[in-house]
Amino acid sequence: MQRDVFFDSDGLKLAGVLHTPDDMKPGEHRPTIAVLHGFGGTKNGGVPPAVAAILEDMGYVVLRFDMRGCGNSQGTPGRVICLEQVQDTRNAISFLETCAEVSKKKIGVLGFSFGAAVAVYTAGVDDRIAACVSAGGWGNGEKKFQKQHASPEAWKKFSDMLQRGRAELKRGISIDVPRFDIVPIRPGMRNHLADGAVMSFPFDVVESMYTFRANDVVANIAPRPLLLMHPANDTVTPTEQSIDMFQLAGQPTDLHLFAEVDHFMLAENNPIVQGVLTNWLGKYFPLSESSTK
Repeated sequence: MQRDVFFDSDGLKLAGVLHTPDDMKPGEHRPTIAVLHGFGGTKNGGVPPAVAAILEDMGYVVLRFDMRGCGNSQGTPGRVICLEQVQDTRNAISFLETCAEVSKKKIGVLGFSFGAAVAVYTAGVDDRIAACVSAGGWGNGEKKFQKQHASPEAWKKFSDMLQRGRAELKRGISIDVPRFDIVPIRPGMRNHLADGAVMSFPFDVVESMYTFRANDVVANIAPRPLLLMHPANDTVTPTEQSIDMFQLAGQPTDLHLFAEVDHFMLAENNPIVQGVLTNWLGKYFPLSESSTK
């Protein structure tokens, strides 16, 4: 069962879809997971619907929603500032606490790519989050960009854009930057982008990503559980980003690297990936926590 929902975030109306398992009994509350979409994505395309279906089938209540400036949510289109998305996620948790179906002390977050970085950061600063899953995420924006634009030619192009963008910002102007100049995605993978995904961003977005460091707060998540999932050879977000987060995190934290998948692995219907996710949730975020209290 799915229904459209809306909630407030800093005066903006954000749009979401709440999934409720068909076998829920009247008055029952269940562990709930908020699903965070990727860079300039939406709740309705790519990874979020695929993940929400898996989680709902397992018996969880699920919220997938559009960050401000994305999809059907209010906000300046394409303005996807990292710390503002953290605030959107915290406000999504506050909304879930008001929902009758939700076990208020058992709310987790699962993020993909950009959303994974936001999920980790949010869990690091908001102890209402009971469990966190990061899929293809990153913890150090500057280091991530250096690896994504690794060749001398690519790094010069990116650095020149940074220099120009920062100079224009001092004049009160935020230049537009094409999506693939920020985060390169090889042509054969671009079909995974959601319909309606943002294709051009104001420079403020680049600067917010460059300085964003989920690594600085990842240790705060412990003793709450954290799962880091990453393709062993990710052509979009460098695999080392999840390895670095694992080394900085407390326990319990699990790191899983997967062969023969790429960045959009959660939408690839890979049984090994899905098995790790479902088994981990069964151990660290079990449905046995559901109740009628």
